[in-house]
Amino acid sequence: MARDIEFNLGTYELARGCTLKDDIVMGRSYGNINGPVIVIMGGISASRFVADAQEITPRNNGRGWWSRLVHEGGAIDLSRFHVIGIDFAPNLGSSHCPEAITTSDQARRLKALLDAQGIDKISAIIGSSYGGMSALAFAQNHPEAVARLCVIGAAHRPYPIGVGWRGIQRRVVRLGIEAGRPEAGLKLARELAMTTYRTPEEFADRFTLEETSANPAKFDICDYLGSRGDVFAANMDAQRFLALSESIDLHRIEPEAITTPTLLMSAISDQLAPLPDMRELRDRLGGPSELFTFTSLYGHDAFLKEYDAMAPRLAKFCEGLG
Repeated sequence: MARDIEFNLGTYELARGCTLKDDIVMGRSYGNINGPVIVIMGGISASRFVADAQEITPRNNGRGWWSRLVHEGGAIDLSRFHVIGIDFAPNLGSSHCPEAITTSDQARRLKALLDAQGIDKISAIIGSSYGGMSALAFAQNHPEAVARLCVIGAAHRPYPIGVGWRGIQRRVVRLGIEAGRPEAGLKLARELAMTTYRTPEEFADRFTLEETSANPAKFDICDYLGSRGDVFAANMDAQRFLALSESIDLHRIEPEAITTPTLLMSAISDQLAPLPDMRELRDRLGGPSELFTFTSLYGHDAFLKEYDAMAPRLAKFCEGLG
């Protein structure tokens, strides 16, 4: 049975010197409470609701964003494992957004939540995108607290063109805030972001470029991007987005400092964590490492789409956990 867990971390100084006020670390617990513990973390728009529903829809606001993989009898079997999801800081709706927050700060929050639950060491962290970056930071800063890592679509540093794309998105959001229309800024930023998460090949295969209205001309691809922007703007605070987007760009870890056995997974088409960076991470990690690659039209979003490609390898990863 799923249940929320939380820990009041209070007010404290973050890695870059600013302050996070009144921080309530929110997590969610699933599965076999006596089983090996696996922490699962996703991208900046994911949440602690890892396994509440079978698919992501606007109605459930992303609850159950990995339910296709995390369920009883699944690749991550809830009859065997105790799975914990977590919300990244700053919390949605918080009036205290820090000037800068890092993946090391997110790792610190996870450690505090685990300590509050009496969990000294977890069997694994499985992290995708920003969650993968935070998993690497956790293994670097708290090596005694995790036995194995699985990192999907995340490297030891951001890719420069990704930093450029996200910088444009943040400027769009700030313009929206200055104009008194933060939701409009978030919508446009997400539309741009979707073109970096997916691949040109997917869009070419999926959209016809047929006009959906005559004046002004609109196209099916623009309608799709607009719908994704609307959903995102309805479920994200502008200031929270700015903090988390910048946090991706501030991410840096030293691979040699990580001795935890690590499985890296990468869609070959990922534009934000490209294969050369994933190979470099594999080669520089201080402990045993493996890079599993797969093909996908979905690019960086493959971790939310390619369940059939990922499930067998994730199930094998979980076999060795105890």
